[in-house]
Amino acid sequence: MFSNCLRYAVERELLATFPLDKVDWTPPETDDEIDFRFVPGPKLAKKLITAVGELGERGRHLKAFFGCLYYAANRPSEAVNLREIDFTLPEEGWGEVLLSTSTARVGSGWSDTGKSFDTRGLKKRARKATRAVPIPPVLVRMIRDHIKEFGTADDGRLFRASRGGHLLSKEYGDLWKAARLSALTPHEIETPLAEVRYSARHAGVSLWLDSGVAPSEVARRAGHSIAVLFRFYAKAIHRNQQRSNQQIEQALEEAEEE
Repeated sequence: MFSNCLRYAVERELLATFPLDKVDWTPPETDDEIDFRFVPGPKLAKKLITAVGELGERGRHLKAFFGCLYYAANRPSEAVNLREIDFTLPEEGWGEVLLSTSTARVGSGWSDTGKSFDTRGLKKRARKATRAVPIPPVLVRMIRDHIKEFGTADDGRLFRASRGGHLLSKEYGDLWKAARLSALTPHEIETPLAEVRYSARHAGVSLWLDSGVAPSEVARRAGHSIAVLFRFYAKAIHRNQQRSNQQIEQALEEAEEE
């Protein structure tokens, strides 16, 4: 951010040159790869979402929110702004959610509207870009039940704060922490297992990879580039490739026997 400010100052001719070019500094090595020991599997992910729904009215209201994070691998910033018109919800079978915006929590002094959040296009996509994600029947039913019980806000948003305003990260973050205390064993609670609400999204992407979905399609659904997917989910992709190799080897052996 500071670098961009300096570049802008050069463009406005407030600075003659870009001073950071003179700084000799190499950023430290980082390990971006997700530690899958602490990403919840399908049974635990379902248990956590169920636990959210058991935390009173607010929990019931946000159960479908966490369903979107897991079953559609939405980012929290994408899910908070979802509207009924974004969903295709058939009576049976798979549906779809069409993502088009991302709402970031910022200080009111930094947003264009003076509000404490800023609605933008999807992360690292053109402002008007969209991303269609197929959603399984379990999430279709969850969204249908949510709309039936809670309706929508005046602008069509599914998920609202307790007082009806824009859903804030602290509110759904506190619910996730409470659900974690309810769903995990005392030993698991002391570990980083499902420690952050982003764990639901990590679990969703991992489920797709473990199920054999091609990495290119996983990247598209999750809104990642292939490079980012391989950097963060390398171990899960490797497991997927090992299974694919075994399937190819089996097919070749069967061909040899014929």
